[in-house]
Amino acid sequence: MQVIEMSLPKPVMRGLLARRLRFHLPIAFGFSFLVAAIFKYTVMEPRKKAYADFYKQHDPMVEFIAMREAGVFQSVRPKGHNNV
Repeated sequence: MQVIEMSLPKPVMRGLLARRLRFHLPIAFGFSFLVAAIFKYTVMEPRKKAYADFYKQHDPMVEFIAMREAGVFQSVRPKGHNNV
């Protein structure tokens, strides 16, 4: 019986990280910029618009009067309470 010797090729270890990074780094950066852009236009822009719309119609004095009448403040009595 004849034995056939087969040898596996040695793995190339020198420069392996640099080769892998050359391939994966641009993909990682591209993916991260894509996710950042999607987040900006699907979350942040609608949120900024909602804040702008709220403050266009917001009247802090009306809100203060409503909170005063609800008795939220200790230093300001609701209108109609004249107890000293």
